[in-house]
Amino acid sequence: MSQQLDNRVETVPEPQPIAVSPQAATLRDDVTEADRPASGLFPGVRKALAWRSLARRAAARPGLVLSVLVLAIVILWALIPTAFTSWPPDAGVPSSRLKPPSAEHWFGTDSLGRDLFSRVVHGSATSLAATAVAVAVGLVAGSALGLLAGSLRGWVDDAIMRVMDVLLAIPSLLLSLALITVLGFGTINIAVAVGVASVANFARIMRAEALRVSTAVYVEAARSAGVRWHSILLRHILPNAAGPVLALSALEFGMAVLSISSLSFLGFGAPPPAAEWGSLVAGGRDYLVAAWWLVTLPGVVIAAVVLSTNRISHAFQDAERNRK
Repeated sequence: MSQQLDNRVETVPEPQPIAVSPQAATLRDDVTEADRPASGLFPGVRKALAWRSLARRAAARPGLVLSVLVLAIVILWALIPTAFTSWPPDAGVPSSRLKPPSAEHWFGTDSLGRDLFSRVVHGSATSLAATAVAVAVGLVAGSALGLLAGSLRGWVDDAIMRVMDVLLAIPSLLLSLALITVLGFGTINIAVAVGVASVANFARIMRAEALRVSTAVYVEAARSAGVRWHSILLRHILPNAAGPVLALSALEFGMAVLSISSLSFLGFGAPPPAAEWGSLVAGGRDYLVAAWWLVTLPGVVIAAVVLSTNRISHAFQDAERNRK
């Protein structure tokens, strides 16, 4: 019996190699190349894949791309205005007064014959600088107060938040007007007044995030290890609570543009002939029937900047929500 089994084992044929067709070999090579990690590709291929991914994301969110382009153009207006217009912003030609938009004057001319597009472009530096100061004042002061209130708690939290409640109870425009009455007229004073009016919003958001982060395990571990409270604030709580506050700063940027333009429209900004977006709208209201472009086109620029910053702020909020 054992001899028969040995003979059967010896007669088992050896496995033969399986022939692979050229089409299957090509398919196998394609799958291998597709599954290969991007780090093993050539630098040019990695760049092409990165640009393709970026283009795919941009095509999926055209509104965000348009908003970024609008803000980029306005920032370039503020940095290099002479690259976009050759007309001087303050020199007018009396024979060209109140001309409608054309190929020579894109936004038309005002009552003194000055090119309106040139005044909008050169005025963007003043308006955006005032907006940046306002957002910086609100961001720094509000974040510091909210961070202290959410981390220290107790009577410090109660005292700070009661003051913030008083600021929130007053309309922001009315509070800005009250502060301008104390500080005086001027672009910088307007920026500081608008920034102080937005402190409460930043403080409340930062306080909520600080309360959430301060109960995390790594913060409790740092406290148990004897780390000083200011080190915990700067190294652990502040970096992990800054995301929603930065998203709010993008939203407040648009609101600051609107507030500063409103106050400049009321005459609290820089004196003439300085070009500010709000003062440009105010200067054209007397010619609204005969020269509609003096009010409409600067107003469209202000609205485009505000809407673009709101869209970017929503994108920041979505990214922060997905990260959590």
